[in-house]
Amino acid sequence: MKFISTRDPDKKTLSYTDTLLAGLAPDRGLYVPLEYPQVSLDELQSLQGTTYQEIAFQIKKKIIGGDIPDGVLRELINKAYTQEKFPEWIDGNITPVREIEKNLYIQNLSLWPTAAFKDMAMQQLGQEMNHELQKRGESLTILWATSGDTGSAAEAAMKGLENIVLFMLSPQIGMSAFQRAQMWSLSGDNIFNISIEGRFDDCQDMVKDIKNSAEFAKLWAVNSINWGRISSQVPYYFSGYLQVVDEIGEQVDFCVPSGNFWNVLSGYIAKQMWLPIRRLIIATNENNVLETLFKTWKYTATPADITSSPSMDISKASNYERLAYDLLGRDGEKLAKYMEEFESSWTVDLTDYWVSPQDLQGLGFISGSSTHSDRLDMIHYVEQKEAGIIDPHTADSVKVATDLRDKNIKTICLETALSVKFEDTIEEALWKTPIRPQRFEGLEQRGWDDTFMLLWTQREDLCTFMRNNS
Repeated sequence: MKFISTRDPDKKTLSYTDTLLAGLAPDRGLYVPLEYPQVSLDELQSLQGTTYQEIAFQIKKKIIGGDIPDGVLRELINKAYTQEKFPEWIDGNITPVREIEKNLYIQNLSLWPTAAFKDMAMQQLGQEMNHELQKRGESLTILWATSGDTGSAAEAAMKGLENIVLFMLSPQIGMSAFQRAQMWSLSGDNIFNISIEGRFDDCQDMVKDIKNSAEFAKLWAVNSINWGRISSQVPYYFSGYLQVVDEIGEQVDFCVPSGNFWNVLSGYIAKQMWLPIRRLIIATNENNVLETLFKTWKYTATPADITSSPSMDISKASNYERLAYDLLGRDGEKLAKYMEEFESSWTVDLTDYWVSPQDLQGLGFISGSSTHSDRLDMIHYVEQKEAGIIDPHTADSVKVATDLRDKNIKTICLETALSVKFEDTIEEALWKTPIRPQRFEGLEQRGWDDTFMLLWTQREDLCTFMRNNS
């Protein structure tokens, strides 16, 4: 497998492990495969009833294309997804599906270690990264922005790795008390948590600004733009599919709560690999940049409002560029122009680049949004159906799926986090708080060491702090 930048008209290629350590391309594009590998129905049939580790191995090895030897890859996957890390697994299944009602399902992606779906990608990415760094004899400094659960998932995966220093930026506005406390509890050793006055977009903008400077140009990125992380999410779409279908080849829909377009992008990749996905339903909250895009074909950034599903409070969908690249015929020059127009004016129209509405709809995307009131209703509805207590992001997914699904087609809603991370919203919906797993009891009351630091949107303060602690 070879990989290219979305903004490179010459299509210069890199290996999988090179993209793993590269983050953004030098031309500020994002890396994508030169072509998507395919999974046949016979291969899919052979995976039915196997463990998640086996599914992950068979799918990832197609994406990696031999750049990590099969024996090593299998070992890394087995280290990433152990029963110790995912103790609630059943016969090796760590992404179990449960039914809400006929043909409507929830796939649990948040069993462990930080109770968020991002563990599924981060645990594997950490193993691949550690292997490649040891192989090359290199070390890395990471500067990263998070809007919530990604931060603690990354810190849990990276903590204690000798060749990595991680500086994690998070917004003061929007994160739940649980999310913030969970991140701070992981501070120390090679992990530095840094709070930025403002919202997630302010954190993301600071990361991009610093990486554009010569001094920090080589800072590594493991946020949602990193291809290794995106590709590590593709296997759970295969796992969800295999758990609900009556016959291999049957088409299903997935409904994905999305703000930054990276989780649903993994579903798009699975579809390109010929997993029988009929539609990818994008669920947004009140920050409906993606809903607007898929209904009007205009990509427009607007200031994000703070909502009760805060991980989706994002005004710019960073990973949409990868889909736009395919829509624009994989023309790097045209894509660069398209993104430059967006970055200069914060709005761009696909129809101005000779892309028809049919081209976008033909990829199988539809979208919808929900409100705080909808989330409360869906949390109550799912509990009444005896399908558990869901978090507000998953509630967005269930709401939109309920509005847009075809009841004759199986629809899988991706569950993104355990409800304990959003106790205030759950209490508002159900008049009770969810029971916390023992490992999270008293989390907000625990003390933190002095590796946590507060910065007030001052770029130079952050640069100095990084120089002194790298």
